[in-house]
Amino acid sequence: MKRVFSGVQPTGNIHLGNYLGALKQFVELQEDNECIYCIVDEHAITVPQNPKELKTHILDVAALYLAVGIDPKKSIVFVQSQVSGHAELGWILTCCANTGELFRMTQFKAKSQGKESVGAGLLTYPTLMAADILLYDTDVVPVGNDQKQHIELTRDLAIRVNHHYGKTFVVPDGRFMKEGARIMALDDPVSKMSKSAENIHSRISLLDEPSKIKKSIMKATTDSDGIVKFDIENKPGISNLLNIYSALSGKQVADLEALYEGKGYGDFKKDLVEVTVEALAPIKQKYQEIRDSKELIDILNDGAERADAIAKKTMKRVRENFGLGIE
Repeated sequence: MKRVFSGVQPTGNIHLGNYLGALKQFVELQEDNECIYCIVDEHAITVPQNPKELKTHILDVAALYLAVGIDPKKSIVFVQSQVSGHAELGWILTCCANTGELFRMTQFKAKSQGKESVGAGLLTYPTLMAADILLYDTDVVPVGNDQKQHIELTRDLAIRVNHHYGKTFVVPDGRFMKEGARIMALDDPVSKMSKSAENIHSRISLLDEPSKIKKSIMKATTDSDGIVKFDIENKPGISNLLNIYSALSGKQVADLEALYEGKGYGDFKKDLVEVTVEALAPIKQKYQEIRDSKELIDILNDGAERADAIAKKTMKRVRENFGLGIE
């Protein structure tokens, strides 16, 4: 049985792209693996946060983890800052990383572009992400394609430490979702669906009302030929909607193309609204049942205790190999 680790930032309502690209994988992986799923709140503070809103978002994401089907009996679910090993190992790995490789990270370049100054955490957070993974002797990390560079850095750091200090870390592998399954913005289908986009109709959030879902899908950008056909390069809008329909319904894209042959985008979009509302309804119901319950806090505390037990074993080995402390 392999050990799996992944995390999601507590930055507001989770959208369909997060669900289909990550959380749905998390649920599938827990059946045959030892899974550790984390709300990475320490990553969130690389940019300024409202403390009250951050605490709210942490519990929102935790409740959504459970609502989509992550089972705390099968998986460990916890909040990053409850396990001190993340920050400690993050610093140790920062000391092992080179400034050049951190400055080359594409996400740092994108988020710092055009700014005179950015927080140091934005530069060094890849080493904290590496610590999140290596702290648990992780075998597999399920992530989106945009995280490949971070997984490569994590592997490089693990190999580097193992070379200089002896066997310290498991070198993890990334489990990257298929390109066709990537969910794009509804208003701009060549850009990834994002929580931070100004246009609320660019995304569908898991807790959206049916009326909002309908409006967002009916307004979604397509093309003028009206043919329901998958063609990412020439028809990115309808291709994105086909990906969503396929992922939520379980039907193959080719079968959907055949089903809507001779029909226009209007019929397709109306049916997609129904499929989406029906798929998200049980998630929303489960979320509402657990969000403000004591059970949610108990699950997170239990998860943190279980995660910390693993982390302490790793940190004992790290300190010994690095010569830290007096024991």
